[in-house]
Amino acid sequence: MRLNDEITQRFSQGFDQAVAAGMPEPTAMTLSTVDERGRPSSRVVLLKSWDADGFVFYTNTRSRKGRHLAANAGASLLFWWRENEQQVLIEGRAAPVSDAEADAYFASRPRGSQVGAWASIQSSELENRQTLLDRVAELEDEYRGRDIPRPPHWSGFRVDPDRIEFWYGREFRLHERILFEADRDGWTRRLLYP
Repeated sequence: MRLNDEITQRFSQGFDQAVAAGMPEPTAMTLSTVDERGRPSSRVVLLKSWDADGFVFYTNTRSRKGRHLAANAGASLLFWWRENEQQVLIEGRAAPVSDAEADAYFASRPRGSQVGAWASIQSSELENRQTLLDRVAELEDEYRGRDIPRPPHWSGFRVDPDRIEFWYGREFRLHERILFEADRDGWTRRLLYP
C-alpha cells in the first residue's frame, strides 16, 4: 500500500537528520529474510531509492538473500540512525523491480561495481581471494572499451510495507514509538509503550 504523507514526512525528516549529522552511511539498513525452513537471516544492505511505493535495494538474485526472497517474499528493514537516536522498522513484502529500473540503476554504478556484479558468485564458497581477483581481471579485459551490461542475475527488490514503526530515543528510556499498519482503508496510527 502506498505510504501516506505522515509516513513519508517522518522518514524523510529522519533520513535528512542522519545525513546532516554526518553519519558515514545513512542508507545502511538491516535486511532480514527467512529461508524455506523459516530460519531468519540478517545482513546490512544499502537503500538505493524510496518513494510512496516502497524501499529499494539491489543484489545478486542468486545470493542467499535473493534465494530467500524467491521462496518467501516477507522481509524486514531496520534503519538505526544512532546520531539521531532514531530507528525505523519496516515490514512487508519484497518484489523485483522492473528490468528498466534495474538497468538504469546498474548503468549508474561505478564501473568497478559493475564488474564486481559479474565477478562475484555471491554467497557461494570461494576457494581463495585470488580466484575472485582473477575473475575481475578477466572481466575487465572482456569489457575493455565498451559498456558493461547488467547481469541477468542482478536486480533490485522493492519492499512494499504493511507495517512501519518509528522509534525515537528519549531520556530515561521513555522512548516514543509510533506504529503505522496498513489495512484495506489505508494506514492506522497507534502509539506503543517503550
